Amino acid sequence: MRPKPACLSTAQVESALEALPGWKIHEGKLFKEYRFADFQAAFGFMTRVAALAEAQDHHPEWFNVYSTLRVHLVTHEASGITERDVRLARSMEALLHGESK
Repeated sequence: MRPKPACLSTAQVESALEALPGWKIHEGKLFKEYRFADFQAAFGFMTRVAALAEAQDHHPEWFNVYSTLRVHLVTHEASGITERDVRLARSMEALLHGESK
């Protein structure tokens, strides 16, 4: 059994958000709304993120309608935001901008 991840402090979350454009805290979770050209582009991004999330043992809460994707990241077992959430948000941004993470 792996240890329960530690929640980040408010200062740590705020510091992480400085490097995550468009991300904010919403209802105690990291949140971002992405807009794509169309449904195919949005779903393609979600498919690529799904592979990253699985590799990182993280499973985002997300909602997609046509070209809009809303993402909430929180570590349920820690009841808050952890480094795991920040890592996936960084990976999503890198993927969006064509960088490898």
